[in-house]
Order: sequence, then C-alpha cells, then structure tokens
Amino acid sequence: MKTHAFLASITLALAGSAFAAGDKHDHAHEHKPLHGGVVVEVKDMDYELVAKPTVIQLHLRDHGKAADLSNASAKVTLLSGSEKQEVELRPAGDRLEAAGTFKVAAGTKAVAIVTIGGKAAATVRFVVK
Repeated sequence: MKTHAFLASITLALAGSAFAAGDKHDHAHEHKPLHGGVVVEVKDMDYELVAKPTVIQLHLRDHGKAADLSNASAKVTLLSGSEKQEVELRPAGDRLEAAGTFKVAAGTKAVAIVTIGGKAAATVRFVVK
C-alpha cells in the first residue's frame, strides 16, 4: 500500500510541474485599467470597459499595446437589475465608443461581442465596479 501512495504522490508532483512548465503565457504586461475601467483578458488581449452614464468605451490592448481598431466594432449588452440595454460601439481614435444615456452603476453586468475585420474576435464579460 505504501508503494502505491508513494507512486501516486510522485505522479501528482510530476503532473503539477509539467502543467507549470506548459504555461507559456507572457505576464510581462499588466492587466491594470489604464482608463479607469474594468479589465478582462481573453485570448491574450486585454479589454477595458469604461462605462459612464453618458459614454461607453472599450479599449483593446494586445500584450500591453493598443490594438488597431480601424476595422473593429462591438455590441455591448448592459444588464442593470431587470433592465437591458444594447449599445453599438464604433472606432473613435484608440478605442471603440458610443455616446448616449446609459444606466450603469456598481454591479452592472456587461457582455461585449467584439468584431474585428468582419469576424467575431471575442465575447467578453464585465462587472462594473
């Protein structure tokens, strides 16, 4: 019995070290908000949602550098309590943006479907702080 327990612990230790060695993700860039929003990482891209009552912005960073958004758009669905609002974001300089009147407060949930070059790039989920 002791041999089986010993072999099992060695197997678990080797599996853990193989998993750690297989993590090739470069964490040289930080996932901090640069524009006062909420940051979520999907597929090595950072998405920062800035949700204010008069503007919704989405900033995209690829390994810490601003992404080219000239062919990008996003559809953001805001869920605040029982209310749902859909917003189309378009390129506005270094971000995707929409102006208007939005019900956003702490706890508001947002789902962004980002399209780049006519292809769905990512679905990103946020909770506004």
